Amino acid sequence: MAHRVSTLISALGVLPAVLLLVAAVRDYRSGASVLWVAAGAVILAVALYALVRDVRRLRAEAGSADR
Repeated sequence: MAHRVSTLISALGVLPAVLLLVAAVRDYRSGASVLWVAAGAVILAVALYALVRDVRRLRAEAGSADR
């Protein structure tokens, strides 16, 4: 059950990361620093990594329960 909650939290964490990246791109187009876009991309990559890690852990747990 804890792995499911962790996966859900990771999935919900991707949404603010995407919104941050979109806001960073909009600000960059209006003249802000490119570092905002880079930071947004890094945060999105970390959020996606956490989601993939949690999904793999959840699948491994489900696979071992089937045996």
